[in-house]
This record gives sequence, C-alpha cells and structure tokens, in this order.
Amino acid sequence: MDKKAGKKIVIVGAGPGGLTAAMVLAKRGFQVDVFEKAPVVGGRNAELQVGNFRFDLGPTFLMMKFVLDKAFEQAGVKSEDYLDFRRLDPMYRLIFPEFSLDVTEQREQMKQEIARYFPGEDAGLDKFFEREADRFRHIYNCLEKDYSSIADFFKPTFLRALPYIPFGRSIFQYLGNYFRSEKLRLSFTFQSKYLGMSPWECPGFFVILPYIEHEFGIFHVQGGLSEISKAMARVAEGHGARIYLNAEVKRLDVSRRKVKGVILADGTHIDADETVINADFAHAMQTLVPDGLLKKYASTKLKKKKYSCSTFMLYLGLDRAYPEMAHHSIVFANDYHKNTDDIFRTLRLSEDISFYIRNSSVTDDRVAPAGKSAIYILVPVPNNESGIDWEHEKARFREMVLDIIARRTAMGDLRPHIVAERVVTPADWEDAGIFYGATFNLAHTMNQMLYFRPHNQFEELDNCYLVGGGTHPGSGLPTIYQSGLIAANLIGRKYHGV
Repeated sequence: MDKKAGKKIVIVGAGPGGLTAAMVLAKRGFQVDVFEKAPVVGGRNAELQVGNFRFDLGPTFLMMKFVLDKAFEQAGVKSEDYLDFRRLDPMYRLIFPEFSLDVTEQREQMKQEIARYFPGEDAGLDKFFEREADRFRHIYNCLEKDYSSIADFFKPTFLRALPYIPFGRSIFQYLGNYFRSEKLRLSFTFQSKYLGMSPWECPGFFVILPYIEHEFGIFHVQGGLSEISKAMARVAEGHGARIYLNAEVKRLDVSRRKVKGVILADGTHIDADETVINADFAHAMQTLVPDGLLKKYASTKLKKKKYSCSTFMLYLGLDRAYPEMAHHSIVFANDYHKNTDDIFRTLRLSEDISFYIRNSSVTDDRVAPAGKSAIYILVPVPNNESGIDWEHEKARFREMVLDIIARRTAMGDLRPHIVAERVVTPADWEDAGIFYGATFNLAHTMNQMLYFRPHNQFEELDNCYLVGGGTHPGSGLPTIYQSGLIAANLIGRKYHGV
C-alpha cells in the first residue's frame, strides 16, 4: 500500500520555497493545497506591475541555475520547457568612484580587467579558482542536508567539509589570500549583500558565492525572475496541486504541539497531515502560532536574534532606453566601509550610499514598452530596529538616490523621464509581513546557520516544516529552492516516498 496516497499537505504561502515543495510533492502523489494571501504567486519573487512596466518585486540575480534545474527535474519536467533563460556576460558592472569594472566569467578577459585596474594582482584569480573549486565541492554538499539533529555535524559530509570552513574570518578578510587591494576584494565580496550582511562581518564560509558566480554564470529569465514562480505554479497544478490566491492563513491549527492544519482569515478550517510554512520566519512564529506554545522561538527570544539589513526600493518606468547601462550595475559609496557600518552597526541612514540598478530592458523586451525602460533600484539600508521614521524620510531619501544616480552613472537625471513609479521602504516591507523589514531574513552568522538556523522539519511543532530564507540553508533564490527540496524530501521519506 502506498502510504502517501491520500495524504494532504498544506503549504502556507506561494513563495519560491513553497512552490518548489508544492510541485515536487504533487509529482510524488501527495494531495497539495497552497494558500497565498496575495492575488499573485511568488511572495517576494512575485511580479510587480506599475503601469505598462513589469518588475521583479525582489530577487533579480539568478545564480546556481543548476539548483533550479534540479527542482524542476524532481517535479518531472525541464526548466527550459517553461522558461527562457539568458546567460549574462558581462555578468555585472561595478561602479567605483574612480573607475568601472565589467565583471565577466571569461577567465582570461577577467584577468586582463584586473591587471588594468590592479596591476600585478591578476595572478590571484588563478589561485582563487584553484582553491575555491575544492572548497565549493565540499561545502555545497552541506547545504543539501537538513541538519535536523546535532548529530548531522558528525556525519561524513560535514566532517569532510570542516577543514574548508574558514572559522573566525570574514569574507573580506579571507579574500586577502588572493588580492591585496580593498576595491578588488570588494569586487569579490559585495555578494555578502545578497545575504543582507557587510563583507566585514559576513562569514568567510560564503566565499563560495563569488566562486559560484564566476564558475557557473548568472542568468536572466525573459519577463523577469518572477516568471520562475509562475512556471512552478503551472507545474504544481499540472500534477494536481491546488493554489488558492487571496486566501490568507490566519493561524495554525495546533493540538498538543501537533499541527493539524490551518485556519483561514475567513474562519475556514483546513485539515492537513503535514503543514509547510513559507512565510517570513519571525513574523510567522508571532502571528501564526498560538500564544505560549513556542519556547526556543518565543517572541522575546526572536527579538534577540540578529537580522539582515532592509532595502529601500525604487521601481521606475522611464520614457527612454539606456543601452549604455549594463543589465546589472552595483554603485559603491565613496566610503564603502562607513556606508556598511551605517547600515549594520550604527543603524543610520548614510548620505554616501551604495546601491544596485537593474536595467533589464537591455536584455528583455517584455518588461517595458518599446523604447522605454523598467529600472529597478535597490538601496541597502538599516532594518527597522533602527527606529528610522520612513514616513518622514521617504521623499528626502528618494531625492538623494536620484541625485547620486545622476552624478555617478551614465543615466543622468532620471526625473524628467519617469512615467511610472513605485517606492517601497523598510516600513512597507514590515507592513507586508517581514519582521523588522529585514528583507534577507535572519542574518547568516555562524551561530544562525546549519543546525543553528530554524530547521526545515521544525523543531518546536510536529507535522510542521519550514521553507524560505529564514530556515536552512538561508536566503537567496537558490538556497530557498533548496529549502523546498529538503522539506519535500523529508515529507517524502516519512511516507516512504522519494
């Protein structure tokens, strides 16, 4: 008898982790119901439409495409049959005050770029690839495991990786093994911002991020990365999953620490054999779980955790094209170290900011009308532990961002060309259900990773699983997809499936 036959899985949230789990579990024969409070799928990976312009609400970098491919394969399909991928090269442009560096995955060309701006340091790139390839092979395997038990640290996978984990060193410090110049190190460590962390604080463990980019490339999906969530929903529904939009889950139905299902905002009770939570972790623990049940993750303890930064967002529809701008650009503050200290230590708004611009219209004609541009601007800022009054600061900060774009980029003054606009502040993120507005969730400190991060099979409630950036392996699209795969495999193993 197939023990999974008739077993019902409820998934709270149709973000990328929940959709990954949904399509894999539905393929394996489970009855899957997904409840999403928004009118569209995707969560922070949803599409945002402003007038005739299309934006990704959140993630815009697709790295580790092989993880996404694996998720689709486990759902019995090929990602290329659903999505139109474009490999980007150059991958992105780094704009420093003195010069701009186009970062390419072509190794010899990249060495020439390094030699041009950092004479004598190009040999460090060969050393970087030689050593980091070995590190990646060992560490990546750790990210595929579930770490539900402290005993997982004593299994061969982790023990083999242990010598390759640079404990006690930040990613910026560790890159000193290869490069002397601070700006060259920053060219290989700004990726810590993907985790909402400073390169001077982000664990050296994450040196695998720049290696992954240079070794495996960066991709765009035509129409935006939100198309991935739409495709996952189609695959899941094709296998029989049901996705309910505008269907907010009010709380979990819990009896003696066992999750029996969910209760919707309209009062409807939905029974489940297993429940998967795809929501901001700290917010979900304080709003979905009945009071007094949690100990390890009680509200008072959650507030003592370390969280990522937040982001100030500008989504601009412009009446002209900008072919001179790269698809991805990162603009560094004049004093990048001080800027990161303002964000992560003193929790102040910098006047000298760093920011990211996506100009996907140079690659994708589906995001804006012909001859126009959909420009996405992300500025890392302190999370809401800062107490910053965004109602008061919003307009001033917007003007400052536009002023600096005019000075520091080839785009000039954007104001005369804005025909559609949406602004999102950390206060808006928190209103949308993100604790402290920390858009990258729990910080990725060593004491909040692997076993020390909330477990995919949630340790405080039975029949409950976690996916998304607040659980293992962490934030960022590839690791969120991996969390969905881990949760699906844990449920599958419980019912003797695969």
